[in-house]
Amino acid sequence: MMLAQSVLVLLLTGVLSILGLNEVQNVSFPSDDGFPETSGDLNTTEFDYLNRSMTTPSPETEDAYKCSYESILKILDLKKNSDKYVISRPVKDYRSKTWVYVQMRIYAILDMREAHQMFFSYIWVYLKWNNEHIRWDPKQFCGQEYILIPTKYLWIPDLTIEEMTEQDKATPSTHLKIKNSGWIEFRNDEVVESTCKMEVYRFPFDIQSCNISFKSIMHSDSELSLLEYTEDSELTEESRQTIQTQFEWIFISMSERKKTINHFGFNQTVVVYTISMKRRSVLYIANFLLPVLFFLCLDFASFLMSDTGGEKVGFKVTVLLAVTVMQLILNDILPPSSDKIPLIAIYCIGIFTLMLLSLLETILVMYLIDKDQTSTDKKEENQKLIENPEDKHSPLPCCCTGIKKRICCASAAKEDESFPKEGCSSPHTEVSLVMEKVYEELSEMKKSITLLSSSRTEDEKPGYWTRVAEKIDKVFIIFYILSVLLFLSVLFTLWNIDGT
Repeated sequence: MMLAQSVLVLLLTGVLSILGLNEVQNVSFPSDDGFPETSGDLNTTEFDYLNRSMTTPSPETEDAYKCSYESILKILDLKKNSDKYVISRPVKDYRSKTWVYVQMRIYAILDMREAHQMFFSYIWVYLKWNNEHIRWDPKQFCGQEYILIPTKYLWIPDLTIEEMTEQDKATPSTHLKIKNSGWIEFRNDEVVESTCKMEVYRFPFDIQSCNISFKSIMHSDSELSLLEYTEDSELTEESRQTIQTQFEWIFISMSERKKTINHFGFNQTVVVYTISMKRRSVLYIANFLLPVLFFLCLDFASFLMSDTGGEKVGFKVTVLLAVTVMQLILNDILPPSSDKIPLIAIYCIGIFTLMLLSLLETILVMYLIDKDQTSTDKKEENQKLIENPEDKHSPLPCCCTGIKKRICCASAAKEDESFPKEGCSSPHTEVSLVMEKVYEELSEMKKSITLLSSSRTEDEKPGYWTRVAEKIDKVFIIFYILSVLLFLSVLFTLWNIDGT
């Protein structure tokens, strides 16, 4: 009897324990994941919605639950279905094409390096594509039409900029915007260092056009196709309102176009944005073109200086060296790979050539003036050699210059001692007569040579080469002025024609 009672008590105790356990299991307690985790700073509170424990809301809070982000995230279940959302393209049939809309706005023109053919810009990029795995009815979720999630939970097109030479070091955008219809939006801003083929023929009055091209890295045009959906006029106006700084450039317009390229055996679609801008030329006019023109004016003024001294040549050489320094500065600005010689280089070379001709003309004029002075000095020396003042005061009437002076004077001295009255009647008389005849013939020859030389140098009067130098100087000044005016007019006409 006692044994039966003990067994009955044990059975009742087991039943009650089982019933109590079920009641405990039916009570729901909020988990730790239901509360935000803080790291000591209230401003850094983070909600990891994807890892939250989704509990079944009570009937009283069902409406509030539908209006929360958790309700949509639970339906999408992005973390568990990473293979569907992240690894592959967001299509249900692999034969379907993914269309990606691309938009770009330029926020700032940072720099333009002509010598390296580099363009630095700060741009905003907007991408939009459809994910076939994402759909929900906003009416079931209090009218929620979109949510924001981190980029690591969804597939993003592998787009790159074709002209980019260095990867952007700025932090990319961290979130995506998901709409109820499945459209995904991605916005990002980045600093782009890209190549740009520049035409510097009209520098510094040039207009440059640089391209920024978007394309996929791995997908062909049968898998992923890029689209542009903005008119050029609208695109230009929006960019003009957006742009904040332009460096030394003036933004003109921006256009977009689509093209297909073939790289490594498969086709790809590319959306190309072309940015057109005009250089601010005022600074280059004030710091380069005008100084070179002023050097040319100084070379003009040097024609007023005297040609007799060396100061004029030194002045012209100094001005010529100044233009050479300006050419070296220009060489650091312009790219060495230009197809045509820039007009500003022709401007410097032309002025340098004209100034070089002016220097050579000055050297020639100074040479002619110096030659005239040298010929005058030689004439004076020759005149002194021809005239012999000692012959006029000779005590002997028969003494003369040359051979006759040596022979006749000696015989005359002897005859004066022995025959002072009869004159030269000694045995040497015949020799003296012969020598006298020779002297007369030589005198005639000397007269003939003097006449010939005088007739030849009749035109070379004192100051002849000086007058020739003055004529050359006047003619060259006229030629110089006309050449400069013609050169500058043609050059500026080319600048203007190419600009239009």
